[in-house]
Amino acid sequence: MSTNDNFILIIENLTKSFDGFVALNDIELRIKPATIHGIIGPNGAGKTTLFNLMAGALKPDTGQIFFDQKNITHLKPNEITALGVARTFQNIRLFGEMSALENIMVGRYCRSRSGLLEIIIKPPFKKSREEEQIREASMDYLRFVGLYEKKEAKASSLPYGEQRRLELARALASDPKILLLDEPVAGMNPHETEEIISLLSKINQQGKTIILVEHKMDFLMALSDFVTVLNFGHKIGEGIPEEVQKMPQVIEAYLGREGS
Repeated sequence: MSTNDNFILIIENLTKSFDGFVALNDIELRIKPATIHGIIGPNGAGKTTLFNLMAGALKPDTGQIFFDQKNITHLKPNEITALGVARTFQNIRLFGEMSALENIMVGRYCRSRSGLLEIIIKPPFKKSREEEQIREASMDYLRFVGLYEKKEAKASSLPYGEQRRLELARALASDPKILLLDEPVAGMNPHETEEIISLLSKINQQGKTIILVEHKMDFLMALSDFVTVLNFGHKIGEGIPEEVQKMPQVIEAYLGREGS
């Protein structure tokens, strides 16, 4: 691994196959801290597989992943989360029957000393100071994403755009150094998309590193400091957005094929 501490995430020679199909082939990636790094490519390019490897949901056939100078290649997802990596999914995964506040509290428990299970099984009359702190912090995250007034609403009752913001707040509640966002504006209308762009910009300004997987070229190019382009499991381009959009191999593989 490079000892260069200018990178918060380093991926080296990452390869992953499924039943003989090579989803990712010898991928190299360097992510600078406090930046927004976009990963783009047509459907089937390997973007979600790469995210699953970063988050620990999959293990690579070859290669290594280093986060904050630690080798996380073979750690479990909860161990990676505890180190400071949080993720959202293309398909929303909220606890629908729980309130908006409770959803965020679940995300916050990974930073508690006692843990979620101990708090769940304690007598109902016993309320710890730590639980109060978790509730207060969760309220702050609701305010940050503009959902404080919806704190008691069931997650499943919220409009789609608000569910997206709630999922983002829950990820933030784990106090991550890196946010992995898998198609954060999938299914959103233009107004909802603008709200997410504004919110992600605010998060980034707080010093958080954001890695976006997207196939919406305009959204990703407008937000990212640096862009990596995948196609059929290969990295075919990398650079600042203005450079990437002019690369012949990127134009051939991607432009004009949005949603394909």
